[in-house]
Amino acid sequence: MRKMILTIFFFFLLSTLHLPHAIGLPAEDVQLVVDVQYFQVAKKMIQEAKHSIQVMMFEMGYYDQHPNTPSNLLIKELIDARKRGVKVEVILEVKEGEDRTTQRNRHTGKILSEGRVEVIYDSLSKTTHSKLMVVDGQLSLLGSTNWTYYALTNNHEISVLIRSKEVAKELIDYFNRVKATGSKK
Repeated sequence: MRKMILTIFFFFLLSTLHLPHAIGLPAEDVQLVVDVQYFQVAKKMIQEAKHSIQVMMFEMGYYDQHPNTPSNLLIKELIDARKRGVKVEVILEVKEGEDRTTQRNRHTGKILSEGRVEVIYDSLSKTTHSKLMVVDGQLSLLGSTNWTYYALTNNHEISVLIRSKEVAKELIDYFNRVKATGSKK
């Protein structure tokens, strides 16, 4: 009997807590982007950007010895967009120490910064595992795909392309919250 009363009390307590709820947002169009399709979709989004691009990425690799790899081409497209006058902001994961992801992201961040792209490194106290891009406050691409050679050429990856100003706004708000906790060094 006591166990039953404690169980009921526990569920009552949980039901009174105000936990954040997922919200539904309208979308004009949602498309699945699988495996190697990601590269072409991301490239087209960047090339067609008019005003802004926000990218948040766990791992973004620039390979000096292989200039035409897909990730290098996407990074070059971000720099070209910045040269066209598009505001381009990138948040990259870093950790204390020199693990592979941190080394790769710092190298890529240096290249982007030299191309006048704003680069922010996430807080050392959190891992930024997100992989998202928002273009012009209306197109959002998010999923499992990092900007690395294997992710863009060999891995099974899945993302969604969402045409929705409301979704883009929520993602940009999230991007800005993460950006506020990061640093440029």
